[in-house]
Amino acid sequence: MTTQVETSSITRLLVLRHGQSEWNALGRWQGQADIELTQQGISEASEAAEKLGTFDLIATSSLQRARRTAEIIAAAHGVDDLIIDDRLKESYIGPWEGLTYDEIESGWPGHLNARKMPEGFEPNESVLKRMTEVFIDLADKCRGGQALIISHSGVIRTMRRSLHVTDTRLENLGGCWFDIDSNNRLSAGRIVAVIGELNSSESL
Repeated sequence: MTTQVETSSITRLLVLRHGQSEWNALGRWQGQADIELTQQGISEASEAAEKLGTFDLIATSSLQRARRTAEIIAAAHGVDDLIIDDRLKESYIGPWEGLTYDEIESGWPGHLNARKMPEGFEPNESVLKRMTEVFIDLADKCRGGQALIISHSGVIRTMRRSLHVTDTRLENLGGCWFDIDSNNRLSAGRIVAVIGELNSSESL
């Protein structure tokens, strides 16, 4: 007897970058620095809440720029049991924390274009391990359903590159879909912009 894979065996995760933070506005690299949302970031989260549909669960990084974004969205949808997980944090970026692009380029010429990281920067392998683990753990809580995850641009892009799909710069409240099948195989789906600028065929 042949067992067919049912559509319901796929769990979908919409993983979004947080709203604008104070260091986003200043063009400073944040890493795991715990930076607050700006008023614009709060407005972005509220706008996203109006556009997003319902999800089986909402999870977030523990960093306040992500957590506050998720809290605003969850409150608008009447969700009380927000899941907060440290594994969804941004990459630890060592000596680049708090620096602008120009300051990094001045101190480490050519590193950014070559994707070369300074000593102390969290290895991609570490990011992939923790993000894959938390994606699977969250999928286990809503098998066959959909989850909304508020995280960070760097770790989302690291996951996409590992899955050999287009690496795209993500605006605030932009992100992408990830699918997890019944065997916990992970694949990356389309890029979305909840409040930003994408082609209509790519928008949420």
